[in-house]
Amino acid sequence: MTPTPPSLSAIRRIKRIAPLQLGKIMALTYGIMGLIFCPFFLLMTAFASHMPNNQRVGIMALGTGFALFMPVLYAVMGFVFGVIGAFIYNVIAKWVGGIEVEVE
Repeated sequence: MTPTPPSLSAIRRIKRIAPLQLGKIMALTYGIMGLIFCPFFLLMTAFASHMPNNQRVGIMALGTGFALFMPVLYAVMGFVFGVIGAFIYNVIAKWVGGIEVEVE
């Protein structure tokens, strides 16, 4: 019978997260999510063309504005909350340890 090799997996603990790095990752992630929502806002603009004239302008401006502004807003808020989240994680991880993950 051949002996089994030892397992190469190990438990590691995330003790600290770099706030600016997490902020950049979250900004890109949320910015891309904002881009995914753009077609829905543009559809709202397209459907507004079938509304009466007095209602059409406001809905079209709102839909176009959201399509242009939301990816930027999502990215900024992703960065801000990523930095804040990393800071909070780092404070809590000093008290209780950190997240344990198993790696190979």
